[in-house]
Amino acid sequence: MTSTGEQRVGAGRDGPLWWGRRRSAVLDVGLAAASALECALEGVAFAGEASLPVPVGVVFGLLVGSVLVLRRRWPVAVVLVAVAVTPAAMGFLLAVVGLYTLAASEVPRRITALLASMSLVGTFLVTYVRTQGDVQADRWYVPVVSVFMAVALTAPPVLLGLYIGARRRLMESLQERADSLERELSLLADRAEERAEWARQEERTRIAREMHDVVAHRVSLMVVHAAALEAVAGKDPAKAVRNAALVGDMGRQALTELREMLGVLRSPVVTAGPAASAASEASVGSVPVVSAVPVSLVAAGQVSGAVDEGPCLAELEALVGQSRAAGMVVELDVRGEVRAYPREVEQTAYRVVQEALTNVHKHAPGARVVVRLAHREGEVAMQVENGPSDAGVAGAGLPSGGNGLVGMRERVLGLGGVFVSGPTEAGGFRVSAVLPDRVRPAA
Repeated sequence: MTSTGEQRVGAGRDGPLWWGRRRSAVLDVGLAAASALECALEGVAFAGEASLPVPVGVVFGLLVGSVLVLRRRWPVAVVLVAVAVTPAAMGFLLAVVGLYTLAASEVPRRITALLASMSLVGTFLVTYVRTQGDVQADRWYVPVVSVFMAVALTAPPVLLGLYIGARRRLMESLQERADSLERELSLLADRAEERAEWARQEERTRIAREMHDVVAHRVSLMVVHAAALEAVAGKDPAKAVRNAALVGDMGRQALTELREMLGVLRSPVVTAGPAASAASEASVGSVPVVSAVPVSLVAAGQVSGAVDEGPCLAELEALVGQSRAAGMVVELDVRGEVRAYPREVEQTAYRVVQEALTNVHKHAPGARVVVRLAHREGEVAMQVENGPSDAGVAGAGLPSGGNGLVGMRERVLGLGGVFVSGPTEAGGFRVSAVLPDRVRPAA
């Protein structure tokens, strides 16, 4: 049996053999030397009483006292030796230190109680016998002195050892809990950083998608009108003037929307007040954890608020009219009872139709387009289908980044909807989306 904490391998272990630290080894060797000296002196009296040569008694005392050096390694053996030499009236330091070490160790309490009782009884009997033979006094004197000596040499070291052992175990438990809390806090911090980075990435993607929707459609129409303006400038001045006016209006609209979005990005971040700061504190055990909101997320939240104030389904007719003004043949088919939807749903539906029309301008100039909008129970569906491109109509030469369909899919799936796109049998292209009438974010 080993004592508590002394045999555990841990950081900072620098002692020899079974000692965890060097100073522990020095302390035990010093106690063993003092115990050996005490037992050697008591061995002289023991040799006289047992009719043994004095050197034998001295050597016996040295050996008995030196056993104390093993107190951390085998505390039970040290106490047993102390109990065994009690009749020889030697080893008081050995018994006291041995009992303390035994009580403070991880030895089962029943074994500690048994050995402590053996030491108590042994000390009582030896004291009783010696006192009764040396003193002629009242009959109560000898038992009282014997009990006092037995309790005085046994109870204090045992109680002190129990207290020190319990305190050591408590400190170790608190240290383990602190380490565990530190690991949990580190894990929570890592997860919070991951969530913050994920949120920042989501907002960056959303802002990029919004700017793509705002710029791509307006600029695409501007390019189409500019091409038409170039074609009719010398033939039909009146139509050229109208096209120029349309290009100017669309350019101003695009600049206005970009200015609003960039203004939100440049606006100062509003810091949280005392109430919000107090509400952000959480307690994990006895360690407070304060959650910090990254500045970029607050700014992103402002951008989200600005983005939510985007277009709606009521503006769909005007959107289709812009494409018609650019020379595209567009048919708008609205079915079902018109009703209001959450802002995110209306904005997403508008952006899907807008991006689909932009793709027609880019990839299928001169194609006939049908825009269908259906108000159903619990959902709203939209479909933009174009026929094959008119070979006689020259393309506008608009660049394509390949992000239009990806952005539409992300928008629709983000609200828990369904998105399908692909070519038709007639050689055209179809974009279909279904959105729930209430916002149900996808997992």
